Amino acid sequence: MTVVVVAHGTQDPAGVAVARQLVDALRVRLPVRPVLLAFVDVLGPGVREVVAGAPGPVTVVPAFLSAGYHVRTDVPREVAATGRRDVTISTALGPHPLLVDAVADRLRAAGWRRDDTVVLAAAGSSDPRAGADVRAAARQLSGSIGSRVRVAFVATGAPRVAPLVAGLRSVEEPRIAVAAWLLAPGLFHRRLATAGADVVAAPLGVHPGVLDRLVQLAGSGAMLRSA
Repeated sequence: MTVVVVAHGTQDPAGVAVARQLVDALRVRLPVRPVLLAFVDVLGPGVREVVAGAPGPVTVVPAFLSAGYHVRTDVPREVAATGRRDVTISTALGPHPLLVDAVADRLRAAGWRRDDTVVLAAAGSSDPRAGADVRAAARQLSGSIGSRVRVAFVATGAPRVAPLVAGLRSVEEPRIAVAAWLLAPGLFHRRLATAGADVVAAPLGVHPGVLDRLVQLAGSGAMLRSA
């Protein structure tokens, strides 16, 4: 069985490197299964091309932290266009406790303190279900760190990160820490670095929790749909 990991394309070499590192690490964890990388948007090879040429059966794993338009529409459409009937598409990576634990690890590594005000920052999506996924992750993170976690978005959705941080400053909140609900570095994470917070956590990247989740989805029955 082949695993096709689908990542969002980016022009940032560091973001592409993270996608390739995740696939390389997954190959180590799944040594007897071919693991291939495809992209949605910006870069190639695309999902249709990779799935069409992959040895079957195929499990497609969308490497997205929430199930927005790309996961619910783009990936299934591109898989269906291959005409194959031996392809299964898993759910998105998140929200999931393994990823929330990874976010908490990144937050601690960045210098988070227990009295900090925490904002979980996501890219954002026009799909309200993706926003609901981010809020679910924020609730899980609240339970993990023992304090309220606010939600903000970098590109799409409200509130935006910088205005929220500024508003928290205006009411004399203690230090503000931003937890990045982002998989890889790039433009969105650079925007977080200039949002005015005291602490900005790194993206999840090749965290062991991300790899555990990829392995889980590559072999689980928690499926979005079959092509």
